[in-house]
Amino acid sequence: MLQLLVKRSQSLKADVLSGLTVALALVPEAVAFAFVAGVEPLVGLYAAFMVGLITATIGGRPGMISGATGALAVVMVSLVAMHGVEYLFATVVLMGIFQILAGVFRLGKFIRMVPHPVMLGFVNGLAIVIFLAQMKQFQMLDDDGNLTWLDSESMMMMLGLVALTMAIIHFLPKLTKALPSTLVAIITVTAIVIGLDLDARSVQDVLADMTGNPAASIAGGLPQFHIPMVPITFETLQIIVPYALILAAIGLIESLLTLTLIDEITETRGRGNKECVGQGVANVATGFFGGMGGCAMIGQSMINISSGGTGRASGISAALFLLTFILIGSSWIEIIPVAALVGVMFIVVIGTFEWASLRLINKIPRADIFVVITVTVVTVLTDLAIAVIVGVIVSALVFAWQHAKNMRVETSMENNGYLKIYEPNGPLFFSSVQNFRDQFTPRYDPQEVIIDFKNCRVMDHSGIEVIDSLVERYQKGGIDIHLRHLSPECIRLLEKAGSAVEINRAEDPEYKVADDKLA
Repeated sequence: MLQLLVKRSQSLKADVLSGLTVALALVPEAVAFAFVAGVEPLVGLYAAFMVGLITATIGGRPGMISGATGALAVVMVSLVAMHGVEYLFATVVLMGIFQILAGVFRLGKFIRMVPHPVMLGFVNGLAIVIFLAQMKQFQMLDDDGNLTWLDSESMMMMLGLVALTMAIIHFLPKLTKALPSTLVAIITVTAIVIGLDLDARSVQDVLADMTGNPAASIAGGLPQFHIPMVPITFETLQIIVPYALILAAIGLIESLLTLTLIDEITETRGRGNKECVGQGVANVATGFFGGMGGCAMIGQSMINISSGGTGRASGISAALFLLTFILIGSSWIEIIPVAALVGVMFIVVIGTFEWASLRLINKIPRADIFVVITVTVVTVLTDLAIAVIVGVIVSALVFAWQHAKNMRVETSMENNGYLKIYEPNGPLFFSSVQNFRDQFTPRYDPQEVIIDFKNCRVMDHSGIEVIDSLVERYQKGGIDIHLRHLSPECIRLLEKAGSAVEINRAEDPEYKVADDKLA
């Protein structure tokens, strides 16, 4: 019992310290995503706090961090620009309702349909996106308000501090694991910059560049309950429903894929449907408290897991620390050098990218390599949801093409050449019907033909149609044709070949056929 209590105490300590580390990294990202969406910084910070707190409390994946994300922000920007922030709040509420329904109807299980090559492309693409997002920190506004690269002296200072941060994170765990190396790196680099009075860009400088206000701050009060001020009309629904559906889909895809990734890293099992409900409840609440909504964040989740935060307390403490920064600790956070946070994110990039996928190039099928590269590129150029959908479609088409090649038909002659028996082998579906059809020769076959389906499964209506058309060709040629070992479902669906079917209740297989007619 004592050992259990000590272990739990150590786990809680790791969760809390990891939560503090995550909260420090959340601030600039939440502010940046708020500006991407075209809303005030506090709208992003409130979303990071509320979504993070609620999903950590009732979600299906302990240790996963949620908050305002870029994948959602890029969709929100057009809504805010055309209709205003109140419509955004209403959309976030509806988005949450859709996500709750997805969990209630157990749609989270469909994330299992995402093939492994798509997962590899997903994490590689996100690693590149996270890396590219940090490039903005190596730029600053010139006198004309345009972004330019830092001058050589400032650039060397930035790169040196980034390298120092990364070195501390990498080497400190080899000496001690008493404190999260990420947190130690941030504190150390901040202390060096302040102690040596180095001219390094801070979080406050980034806020000033984003807002155009040198006195910009993340300080604020508690989020207030607020019913979105939009007219309750059919026209309003026409505006917000499409956005809500897209945001709900993107949020759930990113959250469930992140959940799957953390499952693999921690060798535990999260609950996808519970996470759908948790994300939904969080977004409904956020919409009513002036937040921009959110979903799981792979970068912060990786920081959390690598810092030892695997329990619910890590996400809860990250959210509470973030609220503390907003209420009373803004001055502490604003002095943190941006270089320290960039160094943290570069470590996340290195840890997120699946370097093993580069070594697999000559070891796995070219089709899988194509899927990995496609998903990676689409993730970088568009967004995660489109990339995953494209990846699944491409994987499905590759799967169909490969299985179409498995269709072969064996033939034999009996009764001194007066009877020919065809024995198809493999799945008969839309992709294999042409290969199946080409292996029959009605013009040259004898007077009696048997097609035995004992080693062939008819998968869809395309298979049913090719059987019907094949029987019709034989019957027009005056050939006596018989079909054996078809399932009762196939027999019901056949329209022209019904009279050619031989039924054997003891030997005929039982399986389903994907066909709308059965509905």
